[in-house]
Amino acid sequence: MQTIKGLSAPVAVWVAALLLAGCAGFPTTAEQVGQATPAAPELEIQSWRTEQGAKVMFVPSPALPMLDVRLVMDAGSARDGDQPGVAALTSALLGEGAEGLSVDDIARGFEDRGARFSTGSYQDMGVISLRTLSRPRWRDDAVDLLARVIGTPTFPEDALERIRTSALQGLKMEKQVPGPQVNKAFQRTLFGDHPYGHPQSGTLESLPGIERDDLVAFHQRYYAAGNAVIALVGDVSREQAEAIAEQLSEALPRGDAAPELARAERLKERVTEHVDFPSNQTHILIGNQATWRGHPDHVPLYVGNYILGGGGFASLLTQKVREEKGYVYGVSSFFKPMAAGGPFILQLQTANDNADQALALSMGIVRDFIENGPAEAQLEAAKANILGSRALETADNSDIIGQLGAIGFYDLPLDYLQRFNQRVEAVTVEEIRAAFQRALDADRLAIVSIGPRAPQTDRQ
Repeated sequence: MQTIKGLSAPVAVWVAALLLAGCAGFPTTAEQVGQATPAAPELEIQSWRTEQGAKVMFVPSPALPMLDVRLVMDAGSARDGDQPGVAALTSALLGEGAEGLSVDDIARGFEDRGARFSTGSYQDMGVISLRTLSRPRWRDDAVDLLARVIGTPTFPEDALERIRTSALQGLKMEKQVPGPQVNKAFQRTLFGDHPYGHPQSGTLESLPGIERDDLVAFHQRYYAAGNAVIALVGDVSREQAEAIAEQLSEALPRGDAAPELARAERLKERVTEHVDFPSNQTHILIGNQATWRGHPDHVPLYVGNYILGGGGFASLLTQKVREEKGYVYGVSSFFKPMAAGGPFILQLQTANDNADQALALSMGIVRDFIENGPAEAQLEAAKANILGSRALETADNSDIIGQLGAIGFYDLPLDYLQRFNQRVEAVTVEEIRAAFQRALDADRLAIVSIGPRAPQTDRQ
């Protein structure tokens, strides 16, 4: 027997035997693998509403002396109206000043308490996050400061000009690289005049016209308590969570939930668009409207796409287009479910000389998958990988707070995570094929590209 480096022969033999004994517990058959599937995440999610109308989502987690707070508002770029970029600017200026507080006071106030504060703006939502120690002295001061920041932002003119100038410079720089340009062209093609159709960051034309009063009005309307979800995860009791939620809700402007957005419509025919750009690569995006948050086919579409293009090197697109043919540098696909729509998106990058072949092969794989679905062996492998990775999505409080905010914002059932895992385990090849046929038509997909010339397919 080969000895283990650094150990005497008798000890090495003992260690090797111990390791081999441990291996005996590893799953080695399909049945054992199934039995070893991670259990569905079980979170003790509690939910209620504050007096001001905010929805509260709470998970007690006493393992660490930390508290995560996330406010999720229906205040994303879909609420920009005729001022693209106003949601992003409003979000960016939260924390730049509040009544009686300068930007330095706010930054130093959170830092001195060991707390982290951040904001974010997306198509559906505006997000405000706080992570702090849960000990009352630190927690209470951090929450007090957060309440002042979200309740009385001053949107200073100098900060607006600075952030606006930075945003405009960013938009000008985007014209020098292909990725952002093709993404925006794809978004316009898929959504048109729908509120999802304009860039989240605004445009060169819209940003200069946004004034401080526009930010104040946007905050008053869309950062209202009745338009908010307050998610709490950490080492606090239900009573403490209720007090924190009430304090934050009380600090927000009064107001109701934003009206529902109209559902984005699917393209009814093949649409192609090309952006001329002097690059060595061609970027191609393919897709159409297919789903939305809460769609009954979410799980079969999710699992099916994992096999098609979402599973990295295990996916069909990567195996056939990249590994077997070498046509692309990278290729993947995904569904992006949102409140009022959710496109299927296939994206690839290829050398210009390979663009025609890469596009034709990718389209053929999609067409075949819609018609026939996956093989049984592919489905079983995907289930094991998905369930294994899902166990990590609630591994710590920062993961849980993200899940909690989404469950509350999209009004999903409190046992959504458990239901998802159960549906993944039960989904069949037939369900995936039927779901893809309901969601997608290979002859009605948008093809948007950027490069020296438009790639050609056999179905233009």
